[in-house]
Amino acid sequence: MEKYIDYSVEQITSLCRIPSPSGFTVQAQQYLLDEFAKLGFKTIQSRKGSVIVELGGEGNPLVLAAHIDTLGAMVRSIKGTGKLRVTQVGGYPFNYIETENCIIHTRKGKTYSGTFQLNNPSAHVNSDARTAKRTDENVEIVIDEKVKSKEDVQKLGIRAGDFVSFDSRTVVTESGFIKSRHLDDKASAGIFIGLAKWIRDEEIQLTRKVYLVFTNYEEVGHGGAAGIPDDAVEMISVDMGAVGDDLETDEYTVSICAKDSMSPYDYSVTNKLIELADREKLNYAIDIYPHYGSDVDVTLGSGRDILHGLIGPGVFASHGYERTHRDAVENTFKLLAAYVTA
Repeated sequence: MEKYIDYSVEQITSLCRIPSPSGFTVQAQQYLLDEFAKLGFKTIQSRKGSVIVELGGEGNPLVLAAHIDTLGAMVRSIKGTGKLRVTQVGGYPFNYIETENCIIHTRKGKTYSGTFQLNNPSAHVNSDARTAKRTDENVEIVIDEKVKSKEDVQKLGIRAGDFVSFDSRTVVTESGFIKSRHLDDKASAGIFIGLAKWIRDEEIQLTRKVYLVFTNYEEVGHGGAAGIPDDAVEMISVDMGAVGDDLETDEYTVSICAKDSMSPYDYSVTNKLIELADREKLNYAIDIYPHYGSDVDVTLGSGRDILHGLIGPGVFASHGYERTHRDAVENTFKLLAAYVTA
């Protein structure tokens, strides 16, 4: 199974480098369509762009859901100085993006690089640089073009409503750490591709019908509201395990969530996940996430009558420059493999 873990890590790094803030996921969608075509699986897309893959099996249909949309921004306005004011896509503190490189994607397909900076960012000039609160009013994009006015920027074709993606800065260390923006949730999406390859190559017999669903609006709250196969009776969101105070999950474990900000997860599904993790002798944790919501929460909110669960690899520094480890990828992969064959 090691080669499929390696393959999953390769897929994670490829996915992390594809710009896909919520609402601008077409490149990531096409990547998935191409990869699953190579693997020989049938794919369809929902009207809003979710990619749905049928892995095989019969009866008692299960959906495994991950999301390919990420945090990002959108041009809110062009300032008279030629800098850009942005509005957030997804939720994150503005200090998490300060000094980060980014790409502005115009509606006509042109791209321009830039950097998020504090207004008057020099510590040698601005006495408030250390203490100023970071907001959309004083963190701006400095474009890597010779522009000094609003008119200069408009001549480039940049305007309000253009998407902005963040440089993922994806790195895999020799010690097995994966450092990148957007591991939420491209770590799980990459694991899904590895799982599909394992099922195909090893001719794995699934004990039930299994779908993979890659949603594309999770970070803004409606990813799982539509596009879930009509015959699904159970859905497990495979997202990230948050790492922090009062939690057992770390960067090496698979997290099994018992309750998030909305409600407890299904008792029988959660118990089965725990039993399989014990049986397979996996490194796992059971945690409660009070500031967390998942795609399956939204699916339940849309009125679907399904069983539900949530797991994912442990991810440090969520919504910032994130980090996980190959061990967490492996533990998550093995739990999913056990679940679809149990």
